[in-house]
Amino acid sequence: MAMLCWQAIAVAGGLSMIGALWSVSEGAAALLALHLLLNLGLTAVGTSRQRRRHRQLVELLSTPMPDRPGTRLIENEAPVAYCLPGVPRSVTVLSDGLLRLLSEEELAAVVAHERAHMTQHHHIVLMAFKAWRTALPWFPIASRAEEAVALLVELLADDDARQVVPDSVLASAVTAVAGTDAAAVAPRVARLRGA
Repeated sequence: MAMLCWQAIAVAGGLSMIGALWSVSEGAAALLALHLLLNLGLTAVGTSRQRRRHRQLVELLSTPMPDRPGTRLIENEAPVAYCLPGVPRSVTVLSDGLLRLLSEEELAAVVAHERAHMTQHHHIVLMAFKAWRTALPWFPIASRAEEAVALLVELLADDDARQVVPDSVLASAVTAVAGTDAAAVAPRVARLRGA
């Protein structure tokens, strides 16, 4: 529900700015609308290029995990786990440092979390809010919205992982992966621990 609210705020904010300008100058309103749409298009193209290059590097620098279809392993001491959306299929990337750090149950939680990002297409939502923030850097709600939506997609992915493992296991995995950056995951861990 919160995600829908933020999306409604973004659409309403853009339309109200265009509408307000329309009452002053139709040309200025059209320019703002064009600016917003062009920025969305450029963000989408740039993001797609970055993902394609990233995917090529992952293919070169990782090995497939036969016991986990759609998952690749990179050599890195740091605990790394992320999803890389793609066509025709997405891939989950894990580091060997992560495998050494987590128990099997914690690893299952992390993989379920990352796969939820892909199945729920969080990358599309995040891209749209990034474009909105880039187009309107002076508009404080655009920054706030991007940050709030970034947290919300993490919470939604956590909800999927909660179907696979108990909350305490997911909280332990999230904390372990965060390492010294525990403050960044504090709202997620507090939620999982019922605080």
